[in-house]
Amino acid sequence: MSGKLYGVGLGPGDPSLMTVRAVEVIAEADVIAYHSARHGRSIARSIAARHIRADHIEERLVYPVTTETTDHPGGYKGAMEEFYAQASARLAAHLDAGRTVAVLAEGDPLFYGSYMHMHKRLVDRYDTEVIPGVTSVSAAAARLGTPLAEGEEVLTILPGTLPEEELTARLAATDVAVVMKLGRTFSKVRGALESSGRLGEARYVERATMAGERLAELADVDAESVPYFSVAVLPSQVDAERPVARERGEERQRGEVVVVGTGPAGPLWLTPESRGALAAADDLVGYTTYLDRVPLRAGQVRHGSDNRVESERAEFALGLARRGRRVAVVSGGDPGVFAMATAVLEVAAQEEYTGVPVRVLPGVTAANAAAARAGAPLGHDYAALSLSDRLKPWEVIAERLRAAASADLVLALYNPGSRSRTWQVGKARELLLEHRAPDTPVVVARDVGGSGERVRIVRLADLDPAEVDMRTILLVGSSQTRVARRGHGEEIVWTPRRYPEG
Repeated sequence: MSGKLYGVGLGPGDPSLMTVRAVEVIAEADVIAYHSARHGRSIARSIAARHIRADHIEERLVYPVTTETTDHPGGYKGAMEEFYAQASARLAAHLDAGRTVAVLAEGDPLFYGSYMHMHKRLVDRYDTEVIPGVTSVSAAAARLGTPLAEGEEVLTILPGTLPEEELTARLAATDVAVVMKLGRTFSKVRGALESSGRLGEARYVERATMAGERLAELADVDAESVPYFSVAVLPSQVDAERPVARERGEERQRGEVVVVGTGPAGPLWLTPESRGALAAADDLVGYTTYLDRVPLRAGQVRHGSDNRVESERAEFALGLARRGRRVAVVSGGDPGVFAMATAVLEVAAQEEYTGVPVRVLPGVTAANAAAARAGAPLGHDYAALSLSDRLKPWEVIAERLRAAASADLVLALYNPGSRSRTWQVGKARELLLEHRAPDTPVVVARDVGGSGERVRIVRLADLDPAEVDMRTILLVGSSQTRVARRGHGEEIVWTPRRYPEG
């Protein structure tokens, strides 16, 4: 009968952190296998050394390449694939001979470990058991003595080998994180932490639980001193102290206002940058409906208000920031499109607030969200207009509708109607029919991305004002906009990018 294969997790380095089961399996095994670089030293073997007997058969699996270059025709990947295939064959020979094989793995065998490459090649052929081990992530948090993730915080584990822009986006979007595989990637990881605004939170852990262990603020670490066995940690922000800035010899907390676009609906529409800004804020200010889209976080204060007090909301947010608070003004869609960015910037231009930093983060606006659901009606030139006459006279709206319609632009009509504004859609339809054919396609999109989403394509002549409310956006096609029916009765609408000459 064939022998049994074990993947044995040894923990982060301290032999006393090996599990009882790991020790038992090593004792029972006929063959002890472990990886090493060409120099022959194996961290895995050193951790388990006291449990390896003279009568154990040892299989040293030597990597053909680590950080150096290779002349293998398949490059680094090809060289490693060939190595894992050969290593698996060596283990299979022992298993076929009826020997029990224990493959030693630092940390956990299935967590960024080399064991998994043998596991995938052998698990379907042999009886296999994986012995979990304490990961470097858990060890680092323990050595730092700070919670890693608490409550509903999301922990993200990232390899430092990712591109810097990808690291930046993921670090900005998550609550807490661990970045592994530092070494030569350290400078890139540090840059990503700085670009995402998280450098001040980052801690550095080197060789956790091992000889030569080092803990430090990551910003203070020299890149030349960083080995592969080190991690960057963004620990839990629950109850964490906020960073401070010095001004006039006194310490004060950094204050700023970030206007955040949440998109048309829930979390799926948030950008990583917006997620990061919302997570970092001390205070959230906004229309209650939009605030409800943002996850609750310990320590944050929410200031909800009615949708018709934009200036008051902006002034309140800037006042909080002037007192040192980090404030996120939450806006639906894109904050710069008929939303909160203008209101905040108008107030921020006043002399008393000119010293308060203000940033605007974009979001998916309603027109783009509705267009994507319907196809590509905004594929050519288009104009965006608000039908609300609360802040501008209807005469101005009518003049702009006529001008855009006569120019044969596709129209994105925001704020088409509400409980108190019921006639504007009908009047707009009359004006547009002076320039557009009755069968011009109109996308009627309500609550895109929400539970009540409904997207329909109707003729301009058939547009019913009674079906339109403040949660609806209208996309009115040009003379070139087309509608097609596809399988299962699906209708799509698009505006060609090429416009006919003449």
